[in-house]
Formats: sequence, structure tokens, C-alpha cells
Amino acid sequence: MAMVRNVYILLSIVLPVLTILLALMWPPAWWAFIVLGPLLLLGSYDLLQRQHTILRLYPIIGHFRYMFEYVRPEIQQYFVEDDINGRPINREFRSLVYQRAKGMRDTRPFGTQFDVYRPGYEWVNHSISPSPRLDGPIRILFGGRDCSQPYSASALNISAMSFGALSKHAILALNKGAKIGDFAHNTGEGGVSPHHLQHGGDLIWQIGTGYFGCRNDKAQFDAARFSDQASLDNIKMIEIKLSQGAKPGHGGILPAAKLTEEIAAIRHVPMGADVISPPAHSAFSSPLEMMEFIARLRELSGGKPVGFKLCIGHHHEFLAICKAMIETDIKPDFITIDGAEGGTGAAPIELTNSVGTPLRDGLNFVQNALLGCDLRKDIRLIGAGKIMSAFHMFRNMALGADTINSARAMMLALGCIQSRHCNTDSCPTGIATQNPARYKALDIEQKSQRVARYQAAMLHNLSELVASAGLESIADIERSHVNRRINGATIANYQELYPTLDAGSLLSVDDIPETWKQAWQQAVPGHW
Repeated sequence: MAMVRNVYILLSIVLPVLTILLALMWPPAWWAFIVLGPLLLLGSYDLLQRQHTILRLYPIIGHFRYMFEYVRPEIQQYFVEDDINGRPINREFRSLVYQRAKGMRDTRPFGTQFDVYRPGYEWVNHSISPSPRLDGPIRILFGGRDCSQPYSASALNISAMSFGALSKHAILALNKGAKIGDFAHNTGEGGVSPHHLQHGGDLIWQIGTGYFGCRNDKAQFDAARFSDQASLDNIKMIEIKLSQGAKPGHGGILPAAKLTEEIAAIRHVPMGADVISPPAHSAFSSPLEMMEFIARLRELSGGKPVGFKLCIGHHHEFLAICKAMIETDIKPDFITIDGAEGGTGAAPIELTNSVGTPLRDGLNFVQNALLGCDLRKDIRLIGAGKIMSAFHMFRNMALGADTINSARAMMLALGCIQSRHCNTDSCPTGIATQNPARYKALDIEQKSQRVARYQAAMLHNLSELVASAGLESIADIERSHVNRRINGATIANYQELYPTLDAGSLLSVDDIPETWKQAWQQAVPGHW
């Protein structure tokens, strides 16, 4: 790809210069000034400007992309987002992210572009007497009774993306955006790099099965290294990654093509091979041991909130975790539920498409499991997985999420065009690459502003949705506020589609719902 870029530069700069020189030598070729002179000026401007990464990497020819983007709202065919069948997010939501990140108009003429009578269409019921729009930042306090350093988190934060998967400039831009907007940036399992720390944005340090940043020479958890890192002021919370929606049951993957000396040093891994995390943790091997590990991390970090992230799989395994919480009286401060619709830079196609529970089903299950075990009041829930609009936030909050994490939308805000070259080290926007010729074209100042602008726009629109429904805060969002067309004239709200358990109902044999009995009986806190 570097050779291809050199060809573009040759065509846009060198060829016009040579043509103009020839025109000077042979005056009959005076027309070259008119035809190629402007191209020379345009190519020079593209290489020097800092707003558009694609133009810096692909001068002149990159303008075709922006031409298509300019006319796209008028020529594209809109589709309803088909969440039931798992079809990809459509272009409407990608356009929405770009427009909000760039501070462009994001309103639409001629009403909704969706087929409101198609099965799967969803909406929020409004109030005849709307509430005033929420004033001030929307924040949620994380930290239970055993946490001495609670953290007030924004309602929308950056989901886990590692340095290695993303370039240093992408990490720098994301973290600076988080600093500008006062929201949190999840490090991903690749460890805390200097680029995460440079701008001082709040961090959620994710600890994966590879223990990058806190591992010893045997690739096992190192308490001393963890304690040193976790004591940093920037790190506000600790997240243990059990699994992710894009490839549940599989460890993280960093292709050797993207492994640099700097990344190898941060992760404490050798050069020259793919970096593949184990599928399971070695620091604990049962729900009971996992609770002890959570308590240990909380102590080693000086009392910071500690939680875990997972994509829901076997229901009895999560219920075993709930039983372990009850038996040990140790509770995580938060749980992040990742949906199977989540994305990644590299994963086997079968795991991406056909393994793991989608976000809304997983979030509904976790909410009910915690309610049934009378644990919900002590634990915050974070929803993650293809969340692009304020309505996506609203409906997941209706199912129980206290806050939302977004990765895909934040990448789009950086300028990602979803070329799907993340695992080849040839990302055309400098985001998912370790090639300095590419990532240096990504302007940190410009892109950080876009990330902050998009996050602020999302919260603004979430506030308007809450007010339109006649609610006073996001805590008032209930399942009955969201509706879905099932078929024809059949409509159901989320409370009907996703009924909730009564508090403590799983703790009494007589109260356990029939559909929960088998999984509850299979759940054993002493093993998975």
C-alpha cells in the first residue's frame, strides 16, 4: 500500500511539474498550465492541510471520496436498521456520526426515512407535556461500599480499543477528546501506553487474559506491576475482560504485521509473531476465585472501582458468578455487557457472526439475574455494542444500562471509513495501523475535537429524548417507554418483550420462574 501511495503522489505532484517544465521548453504546450497547474496546487494543498487524513495520504484522488459523501444524502437508499436479523448498521447512522463529529447540520427534511410499518421498527413514546431538557452534564457514580475512590462517569464513554489495534495518533486523539469532553477512555486489553497518558484523559484500564502491562515473564498476573500502574491518577477504574462480543470464547489478536518494538515492550511480548491472548484467565479458575481476584485488584489499586466485561454465553455460568457474589459477599462495582454485534479488527468469521448473545438480550438477562439475586442496587451496568445514536443509548438504558460505551462510533468520529483493512496494517485513514507514513497523517488536534464534539452531541440528543418522553433524568427511563412493531398492527413495548424479575425472586425456591430453574440449578460457584 505504501507503493500505491507513492504512485498517487507521483501522479499528483511530480507529473504536473514535469508537464509544466515541458510546456516551458515547447510553448505550443501552454495548455498544460491550465490543465495541470491547478492539479499541482491542489495536490500541494492536500499534502499540507491537516483536516482530512485521506487527502494527506491520497492527494487529489481522495477528493472523489468527499464528492460522493457530499451527494450521498440525496442519492442513497435508506433502510430500517434490522437488529433482529443482525444486519450491519446502515449508512444513515454512519452519516449521523460524521455530521455530529464535524459539527455539521444533522437534522433531516421530509420526516423519517424509515419504513415505520416494517416489523422491527422501534420508537419512544413522547409526552404531551414534555419536561425541560436536562441541564448540565449527565454523570453516574461508580463505586460500591468497598470502593474508597469512586468515579463519576459520563453517560457515554469510549469503549475498549487497544494501542496496537489502533495507532498512536488515534489513541492520542481519542484520549485528548476524552479530556476535552470530560469522559472516560477504555484502554482495551493492550495495556496503558504513554499515548494514553499524554493528554490526561480519564482511563478505564482493561485487564485481559494476556495481562498486558501487569504480567511477569511467564505471562501471568504480576501484582507489583499492576499496583504501580493502577496507582496512576489518570486511571479511574479497572475492568477485567472475560470475553468480548466480536469473538467471545477467543483471546485477543494482534497480527504480527502490526507489532512494533514499542508495542512489544508495553505488552512484554516477543517480536515476530501474532500476539494472541489465551481464551481464559490464569489468575482465577472459578467464580469464587474471580470474586477474590476482584477484591485483590480493588485493594492493589487503592480502592478504585473494579468490574468485569463479558458477552453473555451460557446462562448458568453468569448465575454461578451471582452465587459467588452472594457466598463471598464480594461484588464488582460494575459489569460491562458486550453484545455479539460488537466489532473488532481481527476475528474468525464464525465467532464474529455466530457466537455470543446480542446486546439487548444479554443486557436484559444480566439485569434480571442481578435483580433476582437482589444484587442490582450495588452494581452499575455498562452497555456496549454498535451504539451509534441517542436512541440506541435510550433503549439500552431502558433495559438496564447505567452508562454506554461506544467504539465503532468513536472510530467514525476519528475519520474511519470502514475500509476493513484493520488487520492488514494498511488502514487508509491512519487509525488502525502502525505504519508511520499513514498514522502521522491523522491530525491529533482536529480529530480530538471531533471525538469530543460527537460525544457532546450524543448527550445533547439523549437529553432531548428524555425530555420528550416527559422524564426528568435518565434514571427515569423504563422499558415501557420503548416500543417495537412486531408484525402488522401488533406492537409491544420493551416491558412486554423483556419482562423483569422481582427483586430476590431467584433466592427462594418457590419463586424461581420456570424458565430460570434449569440454569439456576446448573450454576455452581465453585466452577464454571
